[in-house]
Amino acid sequence: MEYGYARVSTCDQNEERQVLALKQRGISEANIFVDKASGKDFMRSEYKWLMRRLKKGDTLIIKSIDRLGRNYNEILEQWRILTKEKKISIVVLEMPLLDTRRTNDLTGTLISDVVLQLLSYVAETEKVFIKQRQREGIEAALARGVRFGRAPMEKPEEYEKCKTLWEEKRISARGAGKILGVTHQTFLRWVRTENNSVEKNNRYG
Repeated sequence: MEYGYARVSTCDQNEERQVLALKQRGISEANIFVDKASGKDFMRSEYKWLMRRLKKGDTLIIKSIDRLGRNYNEILEQWRILTKEKKISIVVLEMPLLDTRRTNDLTGTLISDVVLQLLSYVAETEKVFIKQRQREGIEAALARGVRFGRAPMEKPEEYEKCKTLWEEKRISARGAGKILGVTHQTFLRWVRTENNSVEKNNRYG
């Protein structure tokens, strides 16, 4: 029996190219397992189901080695489990040398092992580079004044009146929050932000 496995890291990424490549190899849709999860480990629901289905003599087909995972040691360990313990064949479409059906002799096995280790290393290194580029991009954006997260909530029209009443101790912060339809923490945060802004202006203005 032939099975296919595809993986993308996040829900907004599209796995269609991988699935199409697997279907073109004649794998039925029922035998294609797709995860939308990080490649840092193999704690993935569909991969676990796939492992239960795989039997001795089956073939697992993936588009590229990084679709299997991005952790060097874990890729090698999973490869060992699949080929040595479960006795299945693995085919990597983008790297014909990683076709365990064709590596019956010593030379073929050696080449396959070397290529596997190299590609596994590249997959993990690329993961590190991706994180580094993301971090550098965030730092550059912050330096330009870009702010991440949700946009600040607009203050209701009654805010100034409630603030005055609160400063005069005529209502509590909870009371102000109820009138404005926000939590008392939000109301107090607005007040603190305004006070800090006024203090800075007075200091440097």
